[in-house]
Amino acid sequence: MAKAYWIAHVTVTDPEAYAGYQAVAPAAFQQYGARFLARGGAAETLEGVSWQRHVVIEFDSPKQAHDCYNSAVYKEARARRAGACEASITIVEGC
Repeated sequence: MAKAYWIAHVTVTDPEAYAGYQAVAPAAFQQYGARFLARGGAAETLEGVSWQRHVVIEFDSPKQAHDCYNSAVYKEARARRAGACEASITIVEGC
């Protein structure tokens, strides 16, 4: 079965409020076996919109990636980050 990846681009606009997301989200990632391949760090935007943070998270399957995103724990995390950032999150199936 193909792996799946979350590709997230985030610009934090309210670090204090975003900390609420950061306090809850790791529990969802742990529950669904997520592995961070890239999180923050140096990045260079060559084309398109420039984001502050870039995150790549690996899951064992597309189902796991979707289940994590739709889990009660991650829904709570998303609610805590509402208004604290601009984000674009995509789930892509691996090769």
